Amino acid sequence: MALELPALPYAYDALGPFMSKETLEFHHDKHHMAYVTNGNNLLKDSGHEGKSLEDICKAAFDAKAAGLVNNVGQHYNHVHFWNWMKPHGGGTKLPGALAKAVDSDLGGYDKFRTDFVQAGMTQFGSGWAWLSVKDGKLAISKTPNGENPLMHGAKPILGVDVWEHSYYIDYRNARQKYLEAFVDSLINWEYVEQMHQAAAR
Repeated sequence: MALELPALPYAYDALGPFMSKETLEFHHDKHHMAYVTNGNNLLKDSGHEGKSLEDICKAAFDAKAAGLVNNVGQHYNHVHFWNWMKPHGGGTKLPGALAKAVDSDLGGYDKFRTDFVQAGMTQFGSGWAWLSVKDGKLAISKTPNGENPLMHGAKPILGVDVWEHSYYIDYRNARQKYLEAFVDSLINWEYVEQMHQAAAR
């Protein structure tokens, strides 16, 4: 399958003041496009061309193919990252089934928020913080560079990009403020719930 850059599901200025038009223009149009271009070049004659994006991620990681892991992994991560955000998002009112799982598996919303932000804060250098389904339960984790939970036996349902290009224009080195703004004001909980339902199948 050829990788394609998806259009943003909202206007470039729709996530302000928490994520600026300038950040989205650079992040989506430049950084994500580079992963698409590099990923397509690496996929040529790789033996993975006909596989799904999820299967390529897992196969590349198993084969220790670092170029594919980082570029195809980053493409997968960003395809969902744009949808994990929406204007006027965030908040503590999660869809019912997801709210129950957060309570039972993670100790409630407040603990989820603390632990998710902490995962992002403690990911040294570039990477991601995640909420995933693993062994039937929700779990919080972090990965370096372009890795994602698919490569570690889990199904991601929410991720936040902690590469500096995701926040430096708006927050400079204040990664915690960015992570708190993401959780409190940007998360598209309906999309998270869709992925939660799919992961349970």
